[in-house]
Amino acid sequence: MRKHIVACLALTLALVLTLSCVSLAEGFTAYNPPIVETTAGKLRGFMNGSTYVFRGIQYAQAKRFMAPEPVDPWEGVKDAQTYGPVSPVLDATPFSDSLVNQDEFVWPHRYWVQDENCLNLNVWTQHLDKDARKPVIVFFHGGGFDNGSSIEAYAYDGNNLSVFGDVVVVTVNHRLNVFGMLDLSAYGEQYKGSANNTMKDLIASLTWIHENIESFGGDPNNVMVFGQSGGSTKTALLYHIPAAEGLFHKAAAHSSGNITTMEPGDSARIAQLVLEKFGIAPDEVEKLNDISARELMLAGYEARDQVSKELGRNVRFRPTYDEDYITTEFASFSNDYPMMIGSVWSERIGTLHKGTGKNEWADAEVEAKLTEVFGEDKDEIMAEFTRLFPEKKRQDVLYYDAARRGQVRDALAARMKGITAPVYAFLFAYEAPVNGGITPFHCSELTYVFHNAEFSECRFATGASPEALKVQDTMARAWINFAYTGNPSQEGLEWLPYNETSNNGTMVFDTNSAFTILDDQKLCELMLKHM
Repeated sequence: MRKHIVACLALTLALVLTLSCVSLAEGFTAYNPPIVETTAGKLRGFMNGSTYVFRGIQYAQAKRFMAPEPVDPWEGVKDAQTYGPVSPVLDATPFSDSLVNQDEFVWPHRYWVQDENCLNLNVWTQHLDKDARKPVIVFFHGGGFDNGSSIEAYAYDGNNLSVFGDVVVVTVNHRLNVFGMLDLSAYGEQYKGSANNTMKDLIASLTWIHENIESFGGDPNNVMVFGQSGGSTKTALLYHIPAAEGLFHKAAAHSSGNITTMEPGDSARIAQLVLEKFGIAPDEVEKLNDISARELMLAGYEARDQVSKELGRNVRFRPTYDEDYITTEFASFSNDYPMMIGSVWSERIGTLHKGTGKNEWADAEVEAKLTEVFGEDKDEIMAEFTRLFPEKKRQDVLYYDAARRGQVRDALAARMKGITAPVYAFLFAYEAPVNGGITPFHCSELTYVFHNAEFSECRFATGASPEALKVQDTMARAWINFAYTGNPSQEGLEWLPYNETSNNGTMVFDTNSAFTILDDQKLCELMLKHM
């Protein structure tokens, strides 16, 4: 009997080991990574826990100053395991004082290889089944149109958001500054529209997603785009590009949602000055291809600064309303596409800029500072502030970015004109328990939207406290629900559309997030008198 039992156990163990080996052989491991078929060829990714990760996927190719084109097909399998190059940018700002160093601590960066051949994207997904059809969330990075990349911040890693929401997450690189917005259209038909190559790159990325994302478990008919700062403008501009029809279906614009563009004449003048800088005749524009990327970039910024002086106003690299590729009016298709628009509490006037320590001020010091800043309007301002934000400290009003809130209201009003889709407003107000309290600064909400409060370097920036984890769950869930349904409400936290004339309904994300009537126009008007 004993021999029979031993034999059965041995047989069972052998069977288990055999099945395990089969499972490992058929499953994906470091030795046997996942491979996906795209329209141009096969790509090899890797596993990060349950997540299939594909990095540095080339979604288009483009010669200097030319519009992007589909990638040439290849044979065999290409590796998509490392991040691709990012657009050339000027030198990073040196860490020259304590506030800059503190910024790097709470918003840690990654710097990467730069190359003009930067049209690549990254994908995180829980499925490689074409029938999974999960929502696709696409992120356009900030940095204006001059700087930044899809991996510039640790917070941009899409793994945790993909796991938390069972969604496909995509982050995109594209051409910046002179490489994406130098208007050479006056020098040949082949350069027509070169002032808008940045947006053409982004449309090319969405086109690639539309054609390929099913292979990554995504639904090409349910794509949400979100962007922050400069990425917010890129996102908002999609609603003005006829070629974007059907490539996305909803969007979120962080830190304003306003659109700033270049005047066509400004971009053309910059191009003229760049040619003069290198002694290139108008009929020899192709010689610009012989200039190094850094020399060309420096010449572009020098020309931009000269144009600013000539015109007496600040000129920055931006796309251009050409009424062809980008139209001044909203494209008709966008009327049915919902949108979220919002900002953060302090933006660029928080403790990172003014210094920390506000939470240690005695009552008398608080009152003295309020009087110093607001003068005779102090009492009226504080009455409004306390009415709107009863849970905040009195001194927190000094860090409330009234100017940016006005920009958000303008963007909300503009988006609501003549459309049928809902528009949702938000304000990120959570103060991280780090270094005595870091008020919400420009970019900070992205850590929570990406569900990365505990990720790598980000955990130092957020404190990874129970409150921080609660905030990230709430924010990430709102973005995920919006991606799934077009409605960011969640259980126990209904989020109604914004209506400028009736309720100013806004979701305020904080330790205790709440939907509120944020009619702060009077507060902002009073505050702006003293800023």
